[in-house]
Amino acid sequence: MAEIIQRDGTWTFDGGTLRLVPGRDKAVSLLRRTLGELTVPLTAVAGVSFEQGRKAGRLRLRLREGADPLLQAAGGHLTDGTDPYQLSVEPDRGGVAEYFVDEVRNALLLDEVPSGPADRYLMAGPSVPLSVQAGDGTASFDGEHVRLEWNWKTEEAKAAAGTRSLAVDSLQGVEWQPSAGLENGFIRFTVRNVPPTKAPPKYDPHAVVLWGFRKDPLMALIAAAVQARLPHPAALTRDTPPKALTAAPAAPPAPAPAPLADDHDALLRRLRELGELREAGVLTQEEFTAAKRAVLSRM
Repeated sequence: MAEIIQRDGTWTFDGGTLRLVPGRDKAVSLLRRTLGELTVPLTAVAGVSFEQGRKAGRLRLRLREGADPLLQAAGGHLTDGTDPYQLSVEPDRGGVAEYFVDEVRNALLLDEVPSGPADRYLMAGPSVPLSVQAGDGTASFDGEHVRLEWNWKTEEAKAAAGTRSLAVDSLQGVEWQPSAGLENGFIRFTVRNVPPTKAPPKYDPHAVVLWGFRKDPLMALIAAAVQARLPHPAALTRDTPPKALTAAPAAPPAPAPAPLADDHDALLRRLRELGELREAGVLTQEEFTAAKRAVLSRM
């Protein structure tokens, strides 16, 4: 088992599953603390990396496209601080982070996990019920209905439409976008059989405007919980009738890759490096023992 414990959080890998637990440090984002512990199956992982910085490093877990409803709903708008698949690593724990990366990468190779898009959600999405008050309204979701309630900051025309209750079965999509610069953010729900509107979110009765305040990122959790209950993008693609195409000649099958073999000298060098890390105090005795056992098992 590989584990790295930081103020920013704790990541654990047992060979088949990663557990990502946010830290209790006040610098940990509200979104990550609200989302809580994540259990990520290895089959959802596309890759992992460690970037060593001048003051601190950063572990980054990359999930397969379409594996996680949160990433699907966020559309790449999560910042480094709010992304639950990133971990800030203190300067003296770089060796542990590199060992963690090696263990995950080796498991991906051994299990032959594909890095391409997933055809279904491999993550469950945020737990419900959820309720977030931000911007010009409050969005709540109980797993079956989205409820939008307005406050005194809501435009009169939108508030006049009253509280909205939208059944999941009536929804076609959800879009979340945080505020950026002078542009407001929003969460917007697309309702089936209702013509899409070109009105700004502040006038749209199916949208909540976000002004960049502290709780705004939590609307991404509402969007993710709804997204997890909508048809997967791959299913929508399968249900779309294909266009008539001229069949291209089939390409010859690619040769099978040669089986990977551990280099004995490389493993010996790895053992020496682990010993040096322990001597330098980078690895504890327990971490050194676990890492040594993993290397010896491959010799």
